[in-house]
Amino acid sequence: MGCSSCSTGKGGLPAGCNNNGACGSCGCGDKMSVFDWLTGIPLPPGQKPFDIVEVRFKNGRKAFFRNSQLSVYTGDVVVVDMAPGHDVGIISLTGELVRIQLKKKDVKDNYELKKVLRKATEEDITKWQQARSLEKDTMMGARSLAQQLNLQMKISDVEYQGDGTKAVFYYTAEDRVDFRELIKKLAERFRVKIEMKQIGYRAEAGRLGGIGSCGRELCCSTWLTDFRAVSTGAARYQQLSLNPSKLAGQCGKLKCCLNYELDQYVEAVRDLPPTHLKLRLPKGSASHFKTDIFKRIVYYTLDDEPGGAPFALPVEQVFEILDKNKKGIKLEISEDIYRSDKEKEKEKVEVGFAQVVGQDSLTRFDKSKKKTGKSGQRRPSGNRPSGGHVPGGQPNAEKPSNPAGQKNTPRPEGNRGPQSGPKKNHPPRPQQPPKKGPQPPQNPS
Repeated sequence: MGCSSCSTGKGGLPAGCNNNGACGSCGCGDKMSVFDWLTGIPLPPGQKPFDIVEVRFKNGRKAFFRNSQLSVYTGDVVVVDMAPGHDVGIISLTGELVRIQLKKKDVKDNYELKKVLRKATEEDITKWQQARSLEKDTMMGARSLAQQLNLQMKISDVEYQGDGTKAVFYYTAEDRVDFRELIKKLAERFRVKIEMKQIGYRAEAGRLGGIGSCGRELCCSTWLTDFRAVSTGAARYQQLSLNPSKLAGQCGKLKCCLNYELDQYVEAVRDLPPTHLKLRLPKGSASHFKTDIFKRIVYYTLDDEPGGAPFALPVEQVFEILDKNKKGIKLEISEDIYRSDKEKEKEKVEVGFAQVVGQDSLTRFDKSKKKTGKSGQRRPSGNRPSGGHVPGGQPNAEKPSNPAGQKNTPRPEGNRGPQSGPKKNHPPRPQQPPKKGPQPPQNPS
């Protein structure tokens, strides 16, 4: 059958798909898909194929079934025995890899394993899809009934069996819940066999899915299949603040991703100085404040200055100080070391600001511009003196009083008469050469 979700490429499959559900390039699979790296490798002579297959159902549920007669491949839809009734699932793994999965899941190969009945027909698949379409309405109805009975539980998912005769209700609860009355009402309303199964909050988040604080889909709903214990020690090794709102995921528990890089942090901390040792410096003893693992810098605070800013020391210098302290020597360090990073950064900013501001004066635009005359010289303000020499004229004398009957009419500024004195000789203007080209006819008149 190949990849059931592929719909592009040659023959309905994407490029690189080998038509057996074991392709690792189509990208259509989810966390339920398994890459069979033994596909295409023939078995040794005389060895029979392993007769147990792995079948996957809705969400993260998988089970092992015995197959002794059918020739099935990864991706085939099969009908399996569930006693009572039957269920429909998809083959997720065949061959020798199933033997490894049995050991990993601690499942014994004995008579208790149920069998694969047949390959699913069109009628089986149609009935299976009809049963799956009833799951949402059934879950909403079950929630309303649980609320009417005042049960402290949350029904998160419902899964119908392939033949539609049984429904499994998955719920989460803090304490033990008596749901006997709920089962009676559910059986009367939906006319199916009811099974209640309690799951953890991590499993609930994996079934429902969602977006994490990193902006990507939840790991438990995409690829993570097993849930390992996460403790606050993982956050301490990674120098994270113990803030529950930041360390908890959508399930309300500590995030699974805290364990991803824990081994690298544990290995890196081994090369750092112990945090419980104090440094004996000329200014007094200093206690550990925090450690920057990536920059290999340790921050300390002076015990005699409570509330003071921490100062940074390289790891190599810390080891040197500890070695000297063992010998009873207080290592002399520079006074600049005691200053915090904020003070050093502030000094750099102030120095850079002073250099930039000193290049130009801030009052350079405050100077008023002086008015100038046509010749570019400053025009004197006020009235001319009563006595003095005027260029090109006579000395100033007292003006005679006007005769009777005459009014003093000021002469307009722009209509002045000829000035007395010698005229300036201007050089003659050069004559322009005649324009080339045809000349217009001259008017004889």
